[in-house]
Amino acid sequence: MSKIRAIWQASLTATKRALTWNIDDLIPPSERFIYNFSSKEELKKWHLYSDSQYGGLSSAALEITNAGKEQSGTGVFSGNLSLDVTEGTKWNISRSGFCGMRSKKFDGFIDLDPYDTIALKIKGDGRSYISTIYTENWVNSPGQMEDNSWQAFVAVPKDDWVVAKIPLAHYLPTWRGNVIEADIEMNPSRVVGMSLSVNAEGGVPGAQTGPGDFRLEIDWIKALRTQ
Repeated sequence: MSKIRAIWQASLTATKRALTWNIDDLIPPSERFIYNFSSKEELKKWHLYSDSQYGGLSSAALEITNAGKEQSGTGVFSGNLSLDVTEGTKWNISRSGFCGMRSKKFDGFIDLDPYDTIALKIKGDGRSYISTIYTENWVNSPGQMEDNSWQAFVAVPKDDWVVAKIPLAHYLPTWRGNVIEADIEMNPSRVVGMSLSVNAEGGVPGAQTGPGDFRLEIDWIKALRTQ
């Protein structure tokens, strides 16, 4: 085979390969890791908040446990919920008894449009927790200029690992923790962050409530396509 013919044949083969596709290549995988709390590097992606920023006395911590060279770790979100308020605080705080861990914003956003469910592998303490998704603010909530927030409760049994699955359709639009009575839809294609939080009061009926210690162990958070 001449050199010119060999080059032509190689070019033809490459073109055929480029034009050959499989429909499976166009379908996203059925699940996508969003967060994996296997190493201490994960801590850099989150920050903590609580009512202590506004005169409350609750406290929270986030750590990665059991992480070693031959063993992956898990995240532990823990602390204490207090209904008390610092005496003489300048803040006109309307409620206390809450803590949360919020992710730092993604570099841009992530597209969860191909998925319909958020799954969390967690082990809890009998309390209910709040899963929040933050999306780019394409429809402003009343008086709100920051990201849109969407929340759903997660009931976490005590001392047992579970995979909690929350359909995206179950997340409700909220502003400052209150559900917004507005006909708006989540834009899952432009997710900018997430959070997990806990309140001393409210939550899923039957779950533990009240001030005191809390502890939530987290292995991973994924997006699933179940349909």
